[in-house]
Amino acid sequence: MSDWGSIRLNRTLLRERFGVGETGITRSIDLDGQESTPPLTRPVLVATHDNLNALDPDSPVAVTWTDKPERNGYYQVKACGSTITEERGDRVIADWKVNLDRLGSTGEVDLQSRLTGAVRLNDFSLTGERWHAPPIGHYAYFTGATNPGTMIRTSVDGAMTVYRSVPVGVSPRWGCAPTDYLKGRVRVTDTVAGLEVDGTQRPVPAAGWALSNGLVNITPTGSAGVLDVQAYTGGAWHSKLWNITVSGTNVASWDSATLLRNDLEHVVLRLTASRSPGRATLDLALRRGARTVEGYLQSGSSAALAVYLRTLETNTSAAASGYVIAANNDADGNRAVAGSARTFTAHANGGVSKASAAGLDFWLGVQVGGGSPAAGDAVLDLRNQYIGALAESTYAVRR
Repeated sequence: MSDWGSIRLNRTLLRERFGVGETGITRSIDLDGQESTPPLTRPVLVATHDNLNALDPDSPVAVTWTDKPERNGYYQVKACGSTITEERGDRVIADWKVNLDRLGSTGEVDLQSRLTGAVRLNDFSLTGERWHAPPIGHYAYFTGATNPGTMIRTSVDGAMTVYRSVPVGVSPRWGCAPTDYLKGRVRVTDTVAGLEVDGTQRPVPAAGWALSNGLVNITPTGSAGVLDVQAYTGGAWHSKLWNITVSGTNVASWDSATLLRNDLEHVVLRLTASRSPGRATLDLALRRGARTVEGYLQSGSSAALAVYLRTLETNTSAAASGYVIAANNDADGNRAVAGSARTFTAHANGGVSKASAAGLDFWLGVQVGGGSPAAGDAVLDLRNQYIGALAESTYAVRR
């Protein structure tokens, strides 16, 4: 790879060829190339093949070149494909083609975040908080005559601006260089191949994935029905293990993982597990800039559902207000938090539970800073941001 530059199409990195076929008027671009083993490993090559075939035609794609930075910009995927050739006992080759329509460069287009829907239905008469987090490095954030408030959350990718109390009925517009567009993104990683996943129409290993936004990182563990939910604070990742139980027993194992949504601003991963009989599913959702992971645990038949800390932490229940919080700072200076939009019973270990239910919504994370959180990071803020989070879709619009 040292003799070649690279092309990055959102999450997917490819070898850069010398030529680029570009058409006037529509400014479309035809790209093609080849990946092979070596230098790639077979799992990485196959995952790259899957990524190319799963590129999303509905969202703008940031495309950047090492040797042709003048072509950097935002594009729409018009067609994509990759063909694998297996030379048994020798090498594996993926010949790929991608056809793109140019939307514009950073100087030509804004990115518009269309925030739609209503606040989350809840049993606590809460109106929630409308908030939004564009990529790190964005500029000229515009919401009309009324400006939102701001706060900074430091992620593994850098300092992220989170806008609070975004005006109702406004779709924020902002600029962003294509080279910055991925900073602070939500990502799903295939930990078997060691490669970030693009699109939804592709396989994800049931026990070999990681979900992260640079502030929160979630992975399965070797123990049945246990999630490792890590928080990035103080320049390092800090783990807390959470039990996922149905009828008082940890989910035995996840049989499959399915991506329901996989955008830079929002990812939803569904895990499915067998029961005797029936099934249980767990949807995990993570938003760009969020301090918490959102979840929805379902059982095919009514059962006792619970999500709680594997190791007891003395906690204070405010279930009547929609949350539970650890009573004391942990060794990392944080306090575990959890909650739900619907009426629940606080678990003794710290968490949420519901008897005789087919579904349980929840959110998990930590109150960063322990007993002295920054404005916007207190447990009431996290609860309100969970209630007020709206569906987001990103579009490129001419300035």
